[in-house]
Formats: sequence, structure tokens, C-alpha cells
Amino acid sequence: MAEQGEAAARAETWQQEHARRYLASNGADGHIWSGVPTLLLTTTGRHTGEPRLTPLIYGKDGDRYLIVASRGGAPDHPHWYKNLAANPEVQLQVGAERFAARARTANAEEKPALWKAMTQIWSGYDEYQAKTSREIPLVILERV
Repeated sequence: MAEQGEAAARAETWQQEHARRYLASNGADGHIWSGVPTLLLTTTGRHTGEPRLTPLIYGKDGDRYLIVASRGGAPDHPHWYKNLAANPEVQLQVGAERFAARARTANAEEKPALWKAMTQIWSGYDEYQAKTSREIPLVILERV
């Protein structure tokens, strides 16, 4: 149990540092991370009402942005997903571009093709799904 807490703290520190560099460089340092594109998602805290910033790997489907609520295959959804489920109005930064978007979870019909697109970007998503009994949500973000 202590190992999980330590791993979560390391991940939080890593994400905070990534977001700091992304913001400080207006996306020049951070948009591409480990060879994959990342964006900054700002949700509204479902309990606090405060903005919550999270760097995430993304894909595209036409004009739509795709993100996966994997949390590395943990048994519970990530906080950012719970926040956008409560309030789907979000802010995105993709590289230097910042804009408002509306989030929704992909439905059963559209998810398989979108999941395949995301696993081509980050193959670990299939491993994460295999580690957990929860259905990992795939989120579609549409500019408003």
C-alpha cells in the first residue's frame, strides 16, 4: 500500500513538472513527450470548484481531441475524469494554442475505432485495460 502511495506521489511530481515546463515555454517544451503529443487539460474540481491542470497524451479524430482516462490501469478513474464527468466544460492547451472545449465519454459504438487510434499512439493503454476490471473511458474533446 505504501508503494502505491509513493508511486502516486512520483507521478504527481512528474506531471506537475511537465505542466510547469509546458506552460513556461508556451508548449514548446512539453507538447511532445517521449515521442508522443501531449496537451494540458484544465477541469473544474468537482468538490472545490478550483481549476485543475493535467498533462495528458492525446490523439485526434478530425477536429476532435481524444484522451484516455487510464490512470495506468488503477482500479479507480483519475480525478480529472471525475471532474469533467461532473462538469464537461474544460480548457485545453495544445502546443501554444489555448481554447475552450466540451468533453464527453465515447459511446460503445465509437470507442473501438478511437481506442485503436489511441493505442497506436501509446500502446500501453491495452496493458492498462488488462490490469483493471473497470472499463477505461476514452474521452472526446470538442472545441466550443
